[in-house]
Amino acid sequence: MAVDITRINPAELHRTPGYHHITVVEAGRTAFLAGQVPLDPSGALVGPDDLEAQIDQVAANAFAALSAVGAQPDQVVRSVIYVVTTDVAVLGAAWKRLNGSVIGPAFTTAATLLGVAQLGFTGQLVEVDLTAALPG
Repeated sequence: MAVDITRINPAELHRTPGYHHITVVEAGRTAFLAGQVPLDPSGALVGPDDLEAQIDQVAANAFAALSAVGAQPDQVVRSVIYVVTTDVAVLGAAWKRLNGSVIGPAFTTAATLLGVAQLGFTGQLVEVDLTAALPG
């Protein structure tokens, strides 16, 4: 059974930089991924003080997690991105790098990008939380 995902941007709402305001899913199963963090397989933090390196690791980890349940990035129906910053330019750069990553198609759906004060691991600068619609 195929997954039917419809992405909508109502004319009454503001234009978006690539994501959609609404995602409607007709699917039998849903995968909720834990927040993907910039840790390598041994559990070591990748790229201390290097947001781009951390984003690349988070993207690789998210891709592996999606693959583990037979999902592709274009089956993501909701994403929340957390970046340790108060700088709008840093948020924009993180958004751009994630969109250019192996999981880039995940961010065409309902998405939220947040600047936060701190994340769970010392030195962690980014975390991505994904929900994917799976085929029945």
